[in-house]
Amino acid sequence: MVEGAISLTIEPVIVLGVILGLYELILIHRDENFRGSHWFGHGIHAVVIMVIALFAVFNWAYFLQITGLGTKNIPLISNVLVGRIAIGVILNFKMHAVSAVVKGRAFAGGVSGGMAEHWTHTIIVSVLVVTAPYYWSLILPMLPAWARF
Repeated sequence: MVEGAISLTIEPVIVLGVILGLYELILIHRDENFRGSHWFGHGIHAVVIMVIALFAVFNWAYFLQITGLGTKNIPLISNVLVGRIAIGVILNFKMHAVSAVVKGRAFAGGVSGGMAEHWTHTIIVSVLVVTAPYYWSLILPMLPAWARF
């Protein structure tokens, strides 16, 4: 249940979006071993999607408040953690879908035929996104002054 006034969170979304987006890019580059302009294009895509996912994760309680769903006590829907986990699962499948397209095997051999990015890597990234609101306060003091606003 969501109570009290909640506002939108932006700073950790941008900072962690860039960090985790680049981390995803490094992992998929290692897994897929692609180069050239496609690498840069995927990098932009990875960072933008990561920022969107983090925006949803950090502001899920705000979403529940403005829609009134937080006060309805609907099982699973009114739970902030369940919403964050759902976003992580969607992000995980997105990363696998992108790795399938990168290799050009999206429709070759069924779903598993194109999934070349390691499950371990995508699960790590998804867990980092879902748990971001919990560890943000721990890493904030360690960030350089130029990374805070």
